Amino acid sequence: MHVDTATVKKDFHAAYAYFKEERRVSNTVYNHYLTAYAPKNITRFDTHKKSELESVYKSILKINKESPWYLDVTQKETQEYAVNIKENARLLYNTIASMGGLEPERTLKKNTAYSSNPDAVDVAFIGDAADSASAPTLNLQVKSLAASQENRGSYLPNEPVSLSAGTYAFEISTGGMNYEFQFSISENESNKDVQKRLARLINHTNIGVRARLDEGEARSALILSSAQTGLPEGRDELFRVSEGNSDALSGAVSYFGLQYTTRQASNASFLLNGEERTTASNSFTIGKMFDVELKGLTASDETVTVGLKTDVDSITDNINSLIGSYNTFISAAGNYTERFGGTNRLVREMGAIALRYQDSLQKIGISAQSDKTMSIDEDRLKEAIASEEAEDAGEDVSSYQTLSGFAESLLKKTTQVSINPMEYVDRTIVAYKNPGHNFINPYMTSAYSGMIFNSYC
Repeated sequence: MHVDTATVKKDFHAAYAYFKEERRVSNTVYNHYLTAYAPKNITRFDTHKKSELESVYKSILKINKESPWYLDVTQKETQEYAVNIKENARLLYNTIASMGGLEPERTLKKNTAYSSNPDAVDVAFIGDAADSASAPTLNLQVKSLAASQENRGSYLPNEPVSLSAGTYAFEISTGGMNYEFQFSISENESNKDVQKRLARLINHTNIGVRARLDEGEARSALILSSAQTGLPEGRDELFRVSEGNSDALSGAVSYFGLQYTTRQASNASFLLNGEERTTASNSFTIGKMFDVELKGLTASDETVTVGLKTDVDSITDNINSLIGSYNTFISAAGNYTERFGGTNRLVREMGAIALRYQDSLQKIGISAQSDKTMSIDEDRLKEAIASEEAEDAGEDVSSYQTLSGFAESLLKKTTQVSINPMEYVDRTIVAYKNPGHNFINPYMTSAYSGMIFNSYC
């Protein structure tokens, strides 16, 4: 049998090009999801046990049992609204959960950590309630911070590119993989325009290397930096830029100066209780109790003390976080009230929860505002908490019980919104189910999960 090698080679290149394009589209979708919808903070409450997932599934079944049949939502703005409402509800849920809100008897009693110099060392307590009694007080001295690798390109004048017009290629090697980038240069295109295009090209691929433009007086340079900090043992670089191996033109790497490493990646160095330590990241945990972030250097004679706050201070911090997160949710929802009528109902429902506890909250310095947000009188709050700690909550309905009930009500509401944000979207009903003869459609309220990718399919 005769094999046409030219045809096989052509088909192989076509298949390879298709694979590269599919990978590019997948990366673009992923990046769009992260930047447009995903919240900034991911916590341990974003992972779930099998029993918790089963509970969510059963809740969806229950909601859909009598749910009418709606037309699909196709407007991009409406889809983004539904996803954002869900994510903001999830953030509020996580805040309450992080204060012990999943255990009614521990709500708002989660211990909080302190740092004597938060500009140098930031800290959060991540242990369980049982760990607080044995949590140590630590002393840290920060000698150096973990740094990323940086390749600072040549500063070129804002003039036409000196390279010939055509298609160029270069490679970035990182994480054991080689990524080839191709781009075109047109006649009379400026250096700055090409640098901007290269920055977008690299950032959209999400390979662990970030690009930005540094602009000066009529000059600009392309700067590449690794997303990762620290340098693994046995390695002297995190990424390398070289000319491409394809049939495209070469010379772009040296022209833009992308191959020059101007800052090597390095590990953080610090003293923990007098003992020398190093780490590849500026964020790490100590003893499964403290989540530490190194933010700045300390003086040679300075020691940063890290430990747990008193019960009064911990409860005060938790209450401030609760009210702050509640206000953030209300403000985020308020951005949609003029465009989506369902948002007004959501804000009213959240406000009704606060109104239920209004009288008791006012006694401890927490007041409702006209825009449904809440404000705190710090002095009055601390006085109330300290007084109650001393009296061991002698009243029938203590301020702690009020706050605990408020947090628990918010937790239930955010769970409801997270499961079915479509409840607050104006939709067209096609038909109602036949009472007594209906069927369960478990995916109706989860339609928003597919909205993220609609514009890419």
